[in-house]
Amino acid sequence: MLRVLSQNSKPPPRASCDVPRAVTSIPTAHRVCCPESIPQSIEVQSWCKEMTVEAIQFRCPFLIFLLTCGLAPEVAAEAEEPSDGPSAAQELVWLTDVPAAMDFVAAVEVAIIGFFQDLEIPIVSVFHSMVQQFPDVSFGISNDSDVLTHYNITGNTIGLFRLVDNEQLKLEGEEIESMDATKLSRFITIHSLRLVTEYNSMTVYGLFNAMVEIHLLLMMNKASPEYKESMRLYREAAKLFLRKILFVLVDSGVKENRNVISYFKLKMSQLPALAIYRTLDDKWEALPIAEVTVERVQNFCDGFLKGKLLEENHKSEEKTPKEEL
Repeated sequence: MLRVLSQNSKPPPRASCDVPRAVTSIPTAHRVCCPESIPQSIEVQSWCKEMTVEAIQFRCPFLIFLLTCGLAPEVAAEAEEPSDGPSAAQELVWLTDVPAAMDFVAAVEVAIIGFFQDLEIPIVSVFHSMVQQFPDVSFGISNDSDVLTHYNITGNTIGLFRLVDNEQLKLEGEEIESMDATKLSRFITIHSLRLVTEYNSMTVYGLFNAMVEIHLLLMMNKASPEYKESMRLYREAAKLFLRKILFVLVDSGVKENRNVISYFKLKMSQLPALAIYRTLDDKWEALPIAEVTVERVQNFCDGFLKGKLLEENHKSEEKTPKEEL
């Protein structure tokens, strides 16, 4: 029988831990959208210190753990290299009216639109260069006045639209003026959350800035023969909890990810496993599984959302002596 693991029962903290809003030392617009807010060189050390202070103040164990163990400064700068690209070159889509723009956004998991009143400014060529660098992201461009008005655009702006949490992030004003290819690439990498987002030292910032407060982690080795089918089923399950739970993949084959796995009191021998985590109060549950099925994932998520897993695990701990994992 599979046993659900959880953190030890304890009284709730006096202060809530809403991670996406905990970074009060960084201006809201800057921390959400500006790529310069993402740690790099000396800035990463200062940023991590500020985040750690906030995490300690609001009692956020998982966030503290990620900042001190899972996201070392020398690792945080490493983004996953883009693939060699699709067989056919991706094209930038011109959006000439509001219906076209709305259909464009609704049709994909991540859409990025350049809203440009002036097509001669430097950022336009930078924007064009991103199209082939991110073949799995849809890029659109528009200078139509009706389209700009529909999306409340008042100046040259780059907007990122996400299906997974119905969020729209904008780069505008001074951010656009100082934008270069490196900064824009980092912004896209960090904030391109999907039905299933792979955990790494870049995407973690986007995950903790998302509006969805519950994250489900599937921890398994991407090199395993079961990976492809498991991911297909995991994605199907993700559709059932759209905008309620963020589905995340943690590749256990990546050495740095073992810190995340150990946080949930799991051993490598217990994988694959599911772990669900709520940023609001740091409640979590973990479940080793023999295989990934839509039904198993759905039941695990439903149980956590309804509070049944926490209740059942608490009763189990009262009746049985603690066992070493």
